[in-house]
Amino acid sequence: MNFNEIMQLVKFLNKSELTEFKLKDGEFELQVRTKHFMKSKIVSTPPTYAAPSIVPHVDTTSSAPAPSTDSVPTPAPVAEEKNNYIEVKSPMVGTFYRSPAPDKPPYVKVGDAINAGDTVCIIEAMKLFNEIEAEVTGKIVKVLVEDASPVEYDQVLFLVDPS
Repeated sequence: MNFNEIMQLVKFLNKSELTEFKLKDGEFELQVRTKHFMKSKIVSTPPTYAAPSIVPHVDTTSSAPAPSTDSVPTPAPVAEEKNNYIEVKSPMVGTFYRSPAPDKPPYVKVGDAINAGDTVCIIEAMKLFNEIEAEVTGKIVKVLVEDASPVEYDQVLFLVDPS
């Protein structure tokens, strides 16, 4: 990687909201942390939010009776999804592709059984197409990334049921 390519990469990273970027190519190793980087441990599971409660507005200036709060719907409790799925994460920043070519079928689909070492997708980074191999054996439960969309380092790509 030459100086101009590194400078282009740094400009791209400054414009993005990436927190950290790592690149290793043989002996060459590059690590960049942006202003969005936090030293605290990043949790890969997104937080669960409850629906906001609805509070009726009571007009205290009129003589009309106050509305009954019994008719106000209460939000349903947020069900926690309990699973034992293993996450297949992106090892790099790049563009995610499900198939080896536009006219070819995807490497894996929901319901496919995979073995450790099987190619599950391609990530293009700086005009290099990197085959991403599964590190686990199991069944694809969910594909979390759209084809031809950008992915970040450590972003979850697939959920795999190991049972």
